[in-house]
Amino acid sequence: MTLRTALFYLLLGLSTVIWCLLSLLIAPWLPQKARYIFIARTWCRFAVWLSRVMLGIDYRLEGLENIPQQPCVILAKHQSAWETFFLTAHFAPLTQVLKQELLRIPFYGWAFKLLKPIGIDRSNPKQALKQVAHLGLERLQQGNWLLIFPEGTRIPAGEMGKFSRSGASVAVAAGVPVLPVAHNAGELWPRDGWQRHPGTVSVVFGPAMHAEGEGPRAVAELNQRAETWITETMQKINGTAPANKAD
Repeated sequence: MTLRTALFYLLLGLSTVIWCLLSLLIAPWLPQKARYIFIARTWCRFAVWLSRVMLGIDYRLEGLENIPQQPCVILAKHQSAWETFFLTAHFAPLTQVLKQELLRIPFYGWAFKLLKPIGIDRSNPKQALKQVAHLGLERLQQGNWLLIFPEGTRIPAGEMGKFSRSGASVAVAAGVPVLPVAHNAGELWPRDGWQRHPGTVSVVFGPAMHAEGEGPRAVAELNQRAETWITETMQKINGTAPANKAD
């Protein structure tokens, strides 16, 4: 399996360079949605396909009927790179909140900038929150889905991280629901190390949740509902209670 994992990353790396170079040449001339499909959806679908073929990582979906017709804020559990590939391919066009360092990666970062992601400085939380609030609302109004990992970073399988209220706050300001997403990708694609394990990722889309009112209390309550749903669903997926929240 180690050889197959090494070959997977070799092919993924080569595809990244080739596709990003093509994107830098072609995508600037495309409308925003077509640009997203060309740059992100196509390559991420390839990454998901490659992980299935080379690593034996398949997936099954539950709750597709819960996905709203109109773009909203997606609050997803974060354990690995796999769910980033999958969610980026599944929703279009999508704006992602990510650490700004990723936009400095040669080829990948250059191409990804064309999609207008929200790159934040995690060392400056107050500024990051303002940035997400302003640009997140703007992207939603432009017709984009907004993907936020409320734990802020990848959390090992079986653990839960602290949930930021930034996604719920943007949803309340925009008057759109949040869509909670739970999965167990971290069991097959661990956060640490290079080893990957064959199996099937369970991806569960929860019910779209609307705020009950406005203001900070509505934001806190909405965020808590999403966090509770994800926590309880993770427990069902794993068959065990999640560990205490990571610091």
